[in-house]
This record gives sequence, C-alpha cells and structure tokens, in this order.
Amino acid sequence: MSATTESSSPALDTFRDIILWRRKKLSASVLLVSTATWVLLQVYRFNFITVASWVVMFIVGSLFMWGNILRLLGKEPPILSDLEISEQNANEIANTCRTLIEEAIRWMFHVTVEGDWFVFARTIVGFLFLSYVGSFFEFLTLLHIGIQMLMTIPVTYDKYGNQIKRCGEMGVAQFRRFCGMFNERVIRQVKNKFDVKEEKERYQKNKEEKEKKVE
Repeated sequence: MSATTESSSPALDTFRDIILWRRKKLSASVLLVSTATWVLLQVYRFNFITVASWVVMFIVGSLFMWGNILRLLGKEPPILSDLEISEQNANEIANTCRTLIEEAIRWMFHVTVEGDWFVFARTIVGFLFLSYVGSFFEFLTLLHIGIQMLMTIPVTYDKYGNQIKRCGEMGVAQFRRFCGMFNERVIRQVKNKFDVKEEKERYQKNKEEKEKKVE
C-alpha cells in the first residue's frame, strides 16, 4: 500500500503543479495546446487525423533539420535511443488506471446494487443535466471548457482564497438579510391581509347569527 502511494505521489504532485501554475512553462503549454487544438478542430473544422498528421510531420521534420544542422556544425546529434518509459512511470500509469477502474466499479455498485434511492436519483438527474448541456455543445468544446476552468479556477482560489471566502460570507449575509426583509415586508403583509379577511368573515358570521336569534 505504501509503495502504491509513493509511486503515485510524483504524478499527483506534477498534476497539482500544473493546475496551480507552479511549472509555468508546462502549464502554459497545456493551455496553448488545448486552445490550438480546439481552434483547429472546431473553428476551422479540420479533421483530427489531418491535424495529428501535421503535428507528427512537424516534429519529425524539426528533429531531422536539427540533427543535420548539428552535423554541419561539427557537433554530435542528441542520442534519442535512451528515451524510454521507465518502470516507475509505467507502474504509476498502471496504478492510476487501476484506481480509476476500481472507483468506477465501486460507484456503480453503490448506485445500483445497494439500492440507495437518493444516490440513484441524484445520479440520474446529474446525467440528465449533462445530456441537456451536451445538446448545446460538442464533446471537444466541453472538454476545452473543462480544461480552461481547471487551469484557472484552482490557481485563482489558491491566490485569492481569503478574499473569495470573505466575499462568499458577505454574499450569504446579504442573502439572509434580503430573506429577512422579504419575510417582514411581503409575507407579513400577505398574512395580515388574510387575518383581516378572516376577521371580517368571522364578524359577518357572528352578525348573521345574532340577527337570526333576534328574529
């Protein structure tokens, strides 16, 4: 268990550093690549295979030109044969995939087999809302919006968390004050009108009963 935790911590630390902009170059690269991909596929309507082919051709051509320029300058080209996925990285990827699959299975078991109606209803409503939102956006657009939010909201909250909390507390206080004013001015007026109406009906009823007794 400890080995799994230790092996997965570097990946989590890297992910945390990216979304909190502690590695600015890597964070900017993620934001730039996601935006460029969305613009090419959604705005200019390029095919994904076409864009992927262009990217591969650009990388291969750049490496080819770089190696030839280094040879012309009498320098040794970089050795790329040492590039490989280490066993630790492979274990991290495998453990992450296994954890995600296990969590998905636990969630499905909790929703379906255990028979918790509240969780089941909440899940159905959540997917209905997601399908409704998905009818207005394509998957790539939703993915791009999610990446933009992931790259902006955590770092904003990390920097201005205290100010956001104070604004939230002020907003809650103002909302409670508004509810109190609404209760005093509107609900009480409506209640008073009903009370006056009931008093009139009661008075009219008593008056009619007295007239009947006199007769």
